[in-house]
Amino acid sequence: MVIGVGAALLAIVVGLWLFQRRLIYIPSGSVSAVATVLPGWEEVSLETVDGLKLAGWFRAPEGDAPLIIVFNGNAGNRSGRVPLGSQFEAAGYGVLLFDYRGYGGNPGSPSEPGLALDARAARAFVAATAPDHPVVYFGESLGAAVAVELATAATPAALVLRSPFTSLPDAAGVHYPFLPVRLLLWDEHPSLERIGEVGVPLLVIAGSSDATIPLAQSRKLYDAADGPKEWLVIDGADHNDPDLTSGRELVDATIRFVAEHAGP
Repeated sequence: MVIGVGAALLAIVVGLWLFQRRLIYIPSGSVSAVATVLPGWEEVSLETVDGLKLAGWFRAPEGDAPLIIVFNGNAGNRSGRVPLGSQFEAAGYGVLLFDYRGYGGNPGSPSEPGLALDARAARAFVAATAPDHPVVYFGESLGAAVAVELATAATPAALVLRSPFTSLPDAAGVHYPFLPVRLLLWDEHPSLERIGEVGVPLLVIAGSSDATIPLAQSRKLYDAADGPKEWLVIDGADHNDPDLTSGRELVDATIRFVAEHAGP
């Protein structure tokens, strides 16, 4: 009996180790035509240094307004960020919505090193396309970790993190407390270790009822950050609730913050 239970647990651990990236990164390949969801936006291609071409949607900023790069969470693709992007556009900001490797029909397979290269491709694109505009990073959940890592290499004018975790092992440990996730995970996304290197104006937005990323993790990351910073909790919001993905309070706070710290 004990041997059987042990063998079953070992099989679970081995399976999770082998297929962990399929559990962490959950891409969707179906993407809407940009003209049907974001009229006036451009279909663009971002090239990574390892030779991948990533698809994205781009809206140029009005006048000398800032430009916001949106770093998606671990699921779906850029089609799910249309409500967010359209509201940033309405404020006059430039916006880049793009998909990581393996998402939205893009080639490649997602991983922590791969997403770092994808983020650099996005930054290089906006630097070439709108070189005189302040650039803001908006990262949601996993994308918050991607944005933090990029900020350590290419400083933004401001950083907005929605539902950030302290690290991937910390986040995984909440859902798999019975597993040695720190030993199993290949990708760590250690935002807590990195946030002190950033030092730019920071807005952290979290939901009080987030069952995916505990509020305490987002707060711990916020507390570790240096420089000007703001903390916003959206009452009653869970991780994927509309209030926390593209709701009025989140968008208004972001627009005000960007105008204050990255505006012309």
